[in-house]
Amino acid sequence: MNYRLTFIWLLWLVTTLASSADAWEPVQLAPYPQKVRTFYQAADAAVPAALCSNSIPLAVGGITATARAADGGVWLGTTQGLVRLDFSAPEQDRRQYMGGQRYLPDDHVEQLLPDERDGIWVRTRTGVSHVELKPMTLAQKAEHFEQRVRARHDRYGLVADSGLRVAGDISSNQMPDNDNDGLWTAMYAAGECFRYAVTKSPEALANARKSIEAILFLEEVAGRRGFPARSYIRKGDPMPGGGEWHWTKDGQYYWKADTSSDEIVGHFFIFSIAYDLLPDEPLKRKIADTCQRVMDHIIDHGYYLVDLDGKPTRWGFWAPESLRQNPDERALNSLQLLSFLKTTAHITGSARYAAEYKKVAWDLKYADLLTQVAESRMELNYSDEELAMLPYYCLFQYEQDPALLKAYRRGLDGWWENIQREANPLWTFIYLTGQPDARVDLAGAVRTLYRMPMDTIGWTVKNSHRQDIVWAKTRDRFGHREALTLLPPDERPANKWNSNPFVVDGGSGGHGEDDGAAFLLPYWMGRYHKLILGE
Repeated sequence: MNYRLTFIWLLWLVTTLASSADAWEPVQLAPYPQKVRTFYQAADAAVPAALCSNSIPLAVGGITATARAADGGVWLGTTQGLVRLDFSAPEQDRRQYMGGQRYLPDDHVEQLLPDERDGIWVRTRTGVSHVELKPMTLAQKAEHFEQRVRARHDRYGLVADSGLRVAGDISSNQMPDNDNDGLWTAMYAAGECFRYAVTKSPEALANARKSIEAILFLEEVAGRRGFPARSYIRKGDPMPGGGEWHWTKDGQYYWKADTSSDEIVGHFFIFSIAYDLLPDEPLKRKIADTCQRVMDHIIDHGYYLVDLDGKPTRWGFWAPESLRQNPDERALNSLQLLSFLKTTAHITGSARYAAEYKKVAWDLKYADLLTQVAESRMELNYSDEELAMLPYYCLFQYEQDPALLKAYRRGLDGWWENIQREANPLWTFIYLTGQPDARVDLAGAVRTLYRMPMDTIGWTVKNSHRQDIVWAKTRDRFGHREALTLLPPDERPANKWNSNPFVVDGGSGGHGEDDGAAFLLPYWMGRYHKLILGE
């Protein structure tokens, strides 16, 4: 038995049982105060004169300044950041911590001055910050994120992180290749597909088409049809770093090989959603043709993804013998292959894939293997949760066989044992598509959407000095100290959903910016499935 996983699950059960006692109901959305920060020099004319006095702040127990906001909330300046207390707010918002350059020039607060609303002017040792609390709907927040994608994250339709040559300076933006360009772009494009299905927005349709075409091109640009590239650059772009790269025969593109299962998961995820939701018949035919070629490649190579050298890529394996040799991947990869096959059968209508699906599910017993999450999971790998939940979404859209649904729900519950404590909106929404009668803390997942930071720059974030955190006795798989306390996402480092939300220190010193699809996809998926209402 994995006692560590059991302990974590029991801790979650004890602390959240009361909140999950009733079955879920759709959440009615409402405007929520989003934190928007602006930095100033102390001498800037926009800084209130009262903030620039020469008074010496009194430090008591680390508290250096106090102020009361217009709404009655109390702001506390400390030598380690800024705290807002509001005991009239919902429990999760009563104490909010703001530290690091997401909010402050430095963490040593010297003076506070409330603004005319509920925000605060903060003078620190090295500058001034104005932290505004702007009421916004999640739809308005989504539009803000969309503008960011268009401005700094669209590289030939591929959507991923951007690098900042100068820390925090978005004008120094660069858009390099990314190992998982296909996966990250697929998640963004899926959000746009859901957005189109909900709003019929021409902009959403155009965004989805552009990014889907970019994903389809990954299979076209590589040296063998049916084998998608990880990424590519054009001739004249800055040359990439490590990895296996090849020039196309015409010398116009340089593409990255050694494609992983992560990429294939992303491709089939977007194939499924785009094929079902978009009205573009020519694009749907291209999706069907590409889906068929990729699936044929995997089947014809014995359930491996085979590179140009004739050998399987490092992580592209779903064959029975590979699962025996890699027991920690058994439940995950058996699930993936079944999802790929079911999706291809649905999109193409071909009997070949339906027959192969039944063979893999029953004859090779993959329907049993995918239920063995606890037996095969040697450690908590949050990337694996992503690589499980996306394929599960596709399976639950198409499967109707009661016996297979029973197995899939059992496997899904195996992943949910850890996921349920994360308040992850994307995984919660996907879970409910497979277990619609489950008791879940849907409101907690929506709180995560509310509290995801507006600023997705990878500022260095430190929380390990905090006294309100309960720590795990062991470190995570990378040796990082991790908490048992789930901090709100706007107090944690900016991350995608494949990262450990219980690692509370991190960041890149402001030298990168996340694209924000981690917000856009669950928001629009939740709207599409009517799990969140009112906008």
